[in-house]
Amino acid sequence: MYQFDISAGAKRDLYRDLSSALDALTADEPDATANMANASALLMQYLPDLNWAGFYRAVDDVLVLGPFQGKAACIRIAMGKGVCGTAAATRTTQLVADVHAFPGHIACDADSRAELVVPIVVGDRLVGVLDLDSPVQGRFDEDDRAECEALMAVLGPRIA
Repeated sequence: MYQFDISAGAKRDLYRDLSSALDALTADEPDATANMANASALLMQYLPDLNWAGFYRAVDDVLVLGPFQGKAACIRIAMGKGVCGTAAATRTTQLVADVHAFPGHIACDADSRAELVVPIVVGDRLVGVLDLDSPVQGRFDEDDRAECEALMAVLGPRIA
């Protein structure tokens, strides 16, 4: 059993502790599915105001649902479609304060109001995306973007 002392204080401290926990969970595990499953559980447990945390894997020219925490989700997303597909196609993080204002948003969960999607790129290969949804409009900010990108830099090589 894993038990982590995750800070409930400043956001910077929270992400520092999450990075340490993610590193500990995945450092010695070669299985990508296990690592994504534990990462999604960790994020769902400790990041406030989430209703979905998980991964879409890049398979050929489509994103395919991977391990996640939350309600049942869309199984396949075309590259360039919705927030996840846009992040994958452009290989840039998508920080969306109001998903209803995002052209072509795919509503897998009607309760979601904000979304943060981080592409996971190892070398020059797109491995997939981290997808975080929140029922709180404007939930994610630039600090969340930078910190989640740093988390995926740790996880990426362990799921590639």
